[in-house]
Amino acid sequence: MSHLISKFKIIAILAIGFFGPVHTNAQLNPSTEKRIDDLLKTMSLEEKIGQMAQITLDVLGKSAQGQLFQINDSILNDVIVKYKVGSVLNTSDNKAMSLPQWNSMVQKIQQAALSNRLKIPVIYGFDAIHGATYVAGATLFPQQIGLGATWNKAIVSRAAQINAYESKATSVHWNFSPVLDLGSNPLWPRLWETFGEDPHLVSAMGVATIKGYQGQQLGDQQIVGCLKHFLAYSDPKFGKDRTNAWIPEHYLREYHLPSFKAAIDAGARTVMVNSALINGVPTHMNGYLLNDLLKKELKFSGLVVTDWQDIDNLFKRDNVAADRKEAIMFAINAGIDMAMIPYDYQIFCNTLKELVREKKVTEARINDAVKRILRVKFEAGVFSNPVNNYQKYPDFGSATFEAAAYDAAAESITLLKNENGILPLSTNKKILVTGPNANSMRTLNGGWTYSWQGEKTDMFATKYSTILKAMEAQFGAAQISFVQGVAYKMQGKYYEDSVVDLNAVQQAATQADCILLCLGENSYTEKPGDLNDLNLSPNQILLAQTAIASGKPVILILNEGRPRIISNLEKQMAAIVQTYLPGNFGGVALADVLYGKVNPSGKLPYSYPRYVNALTGYLHKYSDEQVNPQGAYDYSADYNPQYDFGFGLSYTSFSYTGLEVNDNLSPTDTLRVSVKVKNTGLRAGKEVVKLFVSDQVASLAPDVRRLRGFEKIELQPGEEQRVSFSIPLRELAFVNLKNQSVIEKGKFTVAVEQLKKVFSVNANKVF
Repeated sequence: MSHLISKFKIIAILAIGFFGPVHTNAQLNPSTEKRIDDLLKTMSLEEKIGQMAQITLDVLGKSAQGQLFQINDSILNDVIVKYKVGSVLNTSDNKAMSLPQWNSMVQKIQQAALSNRLKIPVIYGFDAIHGATYVAGATLFPQQIGLGATWNKAIVSRAAQINAYESKATSVHWNFSPVLDLGSNPLWPRLWETFGEDPHLVSAMGVATIKGYQGQQLGDQQIVGCLKHFLAYSDPKFGKDRTNAWIPEHYLREYHLPSFKAAIDAGARTVMVNSALINGVPTHMNGYLLNDLLKKELKFSGLVVTDWQDIDNLFKRDNVAADRKEAIMFAINAGIDMAMIPYDYQIFCNTLKELVREKKVTEARINDAVKRILRVKFEAGVFSNPVNNYQKYPDFGSATFEAAAYDAAAESITLLKNENGILPLSTNKKILVTGPNANSMRTLNGGWTYSWQGEKTDMFATKYSTILKAMEAQFGAAQISFVQGVAYKMQGKYYEDSVVDLNAVQQAATQADCILLCLGENSYTEKPGDLNDLNLSPNQILLAQTAIASGKPVILILNEGRPRIISNLEKQMAAIVQTYLPGNFGGVALADVLYGKVNPSGKLPYSYPRYVNALTGYLHKYSDEQVNPQGAYDYSADYNPQYDFGFGLSYTSFSYTGLEVNDNLSPTDTLRVSVKVKNTGLRAGKEVVKLFVSDQVASLAPDVRRLRGFEKIELQPGEEQRVSFSIPLRELAFVNLKNQSVIEKGKFTVAVEQLKKVFSVNANKVF
């Protein structure tokens, strides 16, 4: 008991003020708030605790071999009627289900919930991270990293709208998306779930996603989004998933917080918690982050949900709690509103009830959590319309939606090298297609596709085109030959690759004019994607060397969730195209780029590293790239990416002139920048105009440069357009060691492509 009490005191210090309800946003609907208060007054402790519990669908039943999932009525009654569990997530048997099956299943769950005394419906959630991924026939877009590469907010918003429409057709009201973590560590296996490494890019895409999901008002075609993973999940010190990060608070606020704040300000209603630790404190028990920062400072009035089984990790993994009871106490007191349990609902509900009776968790904390859950349920329309008729969603999987997914894939594809203009390819070329990613829908989509790890994708995506099939359709089957070269094979728990037949590759190359070499990664997500080496696998390198040795031009197609090192191959490639994880229409979009039907316009949303031990991102300090000769100690901390953040080529060219910047600004003024952009080539093309700002001198070492604005425009040959930016100066502030947002008197450099200008700020200000 003394151990329990001492730990409880520690958490109380971490979560000052957690015993009572926190302040909520002024935009809450008064009539809804009254309904919630009235309902809360009538609820028993057991009914309240049930609302805080979330279980996975497989708890409710099972699917026998070759049969559809069946809910067990007895278990359903225990979960929903007896224990009043308020939320269900996931799919059955870790695979996609049909639209009618989804509706039938959700309807049965809701009928059980509405048979209860208070008739509070369940809120159902799933990970529809690049479309309604657990619904057969849904429209699947590029993964977030590919959407980030479009640098096109309209495309991202449209993808989210379609995702919401198709998800809502299933009667699911809650999507565990978007990921607003920064893709700041290329080793991290969830990098492809992010929009990229820059706070401004991630913020802009996150806001576009939330607006696409939720619209101006939640209704029958909108879905509740969930920001994840609060906070700084993506920057572990050693690059492995669910491991410790070492980040001072001013860095947390400077880089990792802006995207979450922007999305909350845009109306996001739910937040999922970082599964890892920051400075040794598991985020699921970090009351300062969850209560003081998120709920109070950011005035977040929605609900906070755990990630999968993460309360248990406090005692099973992190050794900060003695047992499950202590872990539940820590997490709920720290600000968790709903626990993704996801299996042992009886233990969670009974244990939390004991903690309240023992006054180790106050009923005020329970009331605050339940009020937030009910608020989201009312806002999401679960009370008014718990089950939707899927037949009222005729555009589900429509050609119009598929065209939008194609457009997103086409704009994400990034041309990294094009030596001597080898691309686009002429129609009479004989092309050898080879590599483990050449004939796989699984690799085009990545994880969270029809199943958690994406291993079932080829079963569900038979109507779509792999890279090979798309090349045959575009160039003619007679022009295309195929040799696998390397294939992915199951080795124990993981998929690895192995050589198939390099002699066949050598022989086929003699009959080809060029080689399309499709390399990258197989699908993975979360811990199974951890790795120790960012180099491409030895077998893929061997295949590449075989292709190079043929003497034929090699076009490297990268199909990967994170940037794998290619510096030992790059110089010998005639062209390099990055596809990321482009989804079901990635093969067709790539073939159209290679054919010249599409002019590539994607730009890297991250820095592409050159070496495994040189992972410095574009956000870095002058010390990280400066050459400082000091007598015998000449040294260089060089910044040497293979390709820089924001890089991407086109089949046309653009010039920048006439940079204009206003000067001598007070801290409350707005920076106004404009520049003329002209298409100086022979093709129509899209260009991303990127605005970077650098603080020349600051009391904390400033970043060398920082993205502060971007716009994607389309220009015809010879067309010129002036692009303008308006940036409130408070957005240029940095976070000091006192965790204050400040702007300091001095000079700043504006850069747009090769053009630079200086402006001055005439005073200091703390915002």
